[in-house]
Amino acid sequence: MEVWIRQDAGSPAAESAEALTKAFTKESGIEAKLVAVGATDFETKLQQRTAQKDLPDIVINDTGQLGNMVTQGLVREVDREGVAGSGDIADRAWEAAQGYDGKFYGVPFNSQAFALLIRKDWRERVGADLPTSWDELTDLAVTFTKEDPDGNGKDDTAGMVVPGTTTRGYLTWWFSTMLWSEGGDFVKQQGDGYAAAIDEPASVKAVEKLQAMFCDSKVVQPGASTADSATTHTVFESGRGGIYLTGPYMLPRFDGSLGKDKYEVVAAPPGTGGSAALAEGENVYLMAGSGNESGQQKFAEFAASPAGQKIGMGIDNGGVIVRLPVNTKVDGAAERKDPRWDVFQKVYDDAGRNAAALPNWSTIRQISSEGLNGVVSECSRDVGRAMGELAGEIDTELEKQEAKG
Repeated sequence: MEVWIRQDAGSPAAESAEALTKAFTKESGIEAKLVAVGATDFETKLQQRTAQKDLPDIVINDTGQLGNMVTQGLVREVDREGVAGSGDIADRAWEAAQGYDGKFYGVPFNSQAFALLIRKDWRERVGADLPTSWDELTDLAVTFTKEDPDGNGKDDTAGMVVPGTTTRGYLTWWFSTMLWSEGGDFVKQQGDGYAAAIDEPASVKAVEKLQAMFCDSKVVQPGASTADSATTHTVFESGRGGIYLTGPYMLPRFDGSLGKDKYEVVAAPPGTGGSAALAEGENVYLMAGSGNESGQQKFAEFAASPAGQKIGMGIDNGGVIVRLPVNTKVDGAAERKDPRWDVFQKVYDDAGRNAAALPNWSTIRQISSEGLNGVVSECSRDVGRAMGELAGEIDTELEKQEAKG
């Protein structure tokens, strides 16, 4: 069997995936070959294989790509109850494997939620407490921006590190946690489908706060509106930014580059709408047209089993492809002997929220990211009017997807 994963060949994550594949072969007797395909080429190469009618047997890919893959007919339906050990897999993880039609099209493999990484040394230097609301978080960002928290006598720090580019919908990806916490949303359920919700009062208010971060208090790093995550990782670890909302996969890197003692991991504070955090991850997708459907299922079951999850956590091989285990029999924080991972796990369990199960969420994410980027890049734009226009674009796309309620 041919197994694809969205990782760069030769990376620690690819080595972890290789270990998983070899362990599966040893366990099952089914020969499996791993192909690590980098993120920049992944979609292109998958489409090339689609055109050749020669798909790999297994693809480990983002939960956000489920709708796109289902729409193209690239994946097989999964019988949740027929998956060995399905009852041990978290319900929220299964939810992220569910399509717009209510059927399942993948087996959960990896999950994650987002939490705040805050420069602890900066916070202590300026005498600030941990924020208990998004407004207090913004205040802390202002302090980090204006009060020389690193003590070098230069105006060279930003409070908030934001990947604000439209590439792959990054700004929507980052802003989701803030929007939901403030009681807003991109779409809402309406009848048998969905309708845009980005123009509703709570959503507009949240976007106004986002715009203010870029335009009024100016707490984001220079170039934030065009920055992707590769850029923002560097901004945080180089000491140019003090607050970073991101996933647990960054802990090993920042421990090495910045120092474990320099930052703290805390849940994002509740907003006016309560607590919420973007939850996502990856599924094992059983690709259409495989000549070994039994082997496909066995691989998915092994990947989601306690043994597969522990290999994917990278404790022995250093490559983290399972951030938070989807199998409830695995205690990730205990396995890693690091309570910071438990912060992310609790966020996922208590406040995690998956993106809407649309026929193609990735398109909506892209459209909304472009609309949001417009109001943070052009500070004179009226947010209410811009979100009204964005709502119209989202509704049009929902109609194209036959998902408009």
